[in-house]
Amino acid sequence: MPPAPQPHPLAGGTAGPRALRPLLDTVLDALADGAARRCGPLPAGGPAAVAAAAAALDPVIPERGTGADPALRDLVRALAEGAADPADPHCAAHLHCPPLAVAAAADLAASALNPSLDSWDQAPAATALEARTTAALAALVHPAAHHPDALVTTGGTESNQLGVLLARELLPPGLRVVCGANAHHSVSRAAWLLGLAGPVVLPTPRGVLDPETVREELAADPAAPTLLFATAGTTDSGAIDPLPELADLAGAHGARLHIDAAYGGTLLLSPTHRHKVTGLARADSVALDLHKLGWQPAAAGLLTVPAAADLAPLGHRAPYLNADDDTEAGLPDLLGRSLRTTRRPDILKIAVTLRALGEDGLADLVDRCCATAEELAELVSADPWFDLHGRPSISTVLFRPAGAGDTEVAELRRRLLHAGSAVLGRATVPGPDGATGTWLKATILNPHTQTADLRSLLKLVREAARDRDEDTPA
Repeated sequence: MPPAPQPHPLAGGTAGPRALRPLLDTVLDALADGAARRCGPLPAGGPAAVAAAAAALDPVIPERGTGADPALRDLVRALAEGAADPADPHCAAHLHCPPLAVAAAADLAASALNPSLDSWDQAPAATALEARTTAALAALVHPAAHHPDALVTTGGTESNQLGVLLARELLPPGLRVVCGANAHHSVSRAAWLLGLAGPVVLPTPRGVLDPETVREELAADPAAPTLLFATAGTTDSGAIDPLPELADLAGAHGARLHIDAAYGGTLLLSPTHRHKVTGLARADSVALDLHKLGWQPAAAGLLTVPAAADLAPLGHRAPYLNADDDTEAGLPDLLGRSLRTTRRPDILKIAVTLRALGEDGLADLVDRCCATAEELAELVSADPWFDLHGRPSISTVLFRPAGAGDTEVAELRRRLLHAGSAVLGRATVPGPDGATGTWLKATILNPHTQTADLRSLLKLVREAARDRDEDTPA
């Protein structure tokens, strides 16, 4: 009688590493092959070309499987060939970092073991590791607090939503949210999701909240329970609101202060740049995001609070996960650590990175990116062919061809994308003259970017603009 066919191997258990090892070689080879085929920051040809390449892999669900090696080789290679690669110095559109190799390797272990942080018996070691690591990160943000704490989130959007939720639960009914026009779109979404009135949006003609404007708004309705939403690193330009002054105003008017530091929070690690986020420690809640200026694979967000007791409103009971007698017997209750139930151990890659690089290693990466952004700003400023929006607050540089209009800037960006030669973002912000306009955005998150890469990027922009002029009928 023939032996029964064996099921496909699992990633965990004692046999898991042996099953994974040859598959990792296939994946790594496919990643290298795909990157070589792409040969740039983005696949050329635009959405239609990428969709056609994906369609060539049909059927999605074959009648008979191809086996692990061919499936991995074909799909990983296709994904890499059609990727926007943040490790390419010319891929600088978004707050989308190239992850550290050590963090990606740690993320493999998390996927193989697959703990779920919704009950201790599914994730014993991950529970303990998360508690220690989040406490250390919360203490970094709130060093003078007696019992700070932090929750792991999927990123800045979830952290901001939790910040609004905590304000709604901890303040009297009728919460109003006050933010600047520079605030992240997630604050409006959070108000909508939580059944609150839309935020009071204050103008930010200089790109940051004006304390006098905030003072007038808080004084206009002093009895209303208020959450003041500030930003340390806007997505458009990296601008940082005047945090100490806003903290003073929140304290004077009895408002709760949430700071979205998803971009700028890791400046705390740098002795050179941490002064830019002075006042962060005075917030009632802070959003951090280590898959931005933290070099983690997504997702790697955090919400920090100076008082762990403020997280009590998130408590939730589900007897099969946190029965009262289990909690009383000493099993950690994890349901109050997130609005999610099943939750992967994203803390592992963060903990490995912190241990591997230490504060000085991470500070070096922060400093490199900020210095490279300053260098790009200098190159733009020295070139009469370009206009520079202003000096970078963190690592974002806004620029455009001198005298270019909004339509021309938008078309130029799309031309670069279609060619696959450069990935630049767009930002519609007030310019130095006060007029709102569209600018090209380069966000430097790759600490390996060199001067030659910056010069090459600017050359590509000039060439794309000239190609457009030649194609435009006289």
